[in-house]
Amino acid sequence: MSRDIVYTSKAAKPPPMYSQAVKAAGLVFVSGTAPTDPETGQFVGTTVQEQTRQCLTNIAAILDAAGSSMDKIVSVTIVLADEDDFAGMNEEYLRWFPADPPARQGAKLPARVPGLKVSIAAIAKA
Repeated sequence: MSRDIVYTSKAAKPPPMYSQAVKAAGLVFVSGTAPTDPETGQFVGTTVQEQTRQCLTNIAAILDAAGSSMDKIVSVTIVLADEDDFAGMNEEYLRWFPADPPARQGAKLPARVPGLKVSIAAIAKA
């Protein structure tokens, strides 16, 4: 089975220990994506809605680089720093997936990163 590493400068640069995404077995596995501006390297927004929007914007750019798209996402994992942010995150999330949303899991961030409210990973059809 071949696997291709996916990278685009249109999404946040990942730390050296992981790839933005890996394309294999007809799927694109997008790593947990922070709400980072690809040009500045800084977190975008102070609200969970703003940060969710930036995470999903980054995922859209990564999927585009892999030859996929947001409508081909089959599963997402959303990790929140504060469970009280669920409603705000969900409000923005539903704007991206208004119908036939992908399967979804949730978790709590294991460690606090100052300013980070949400991280999102996704799996999409290639």
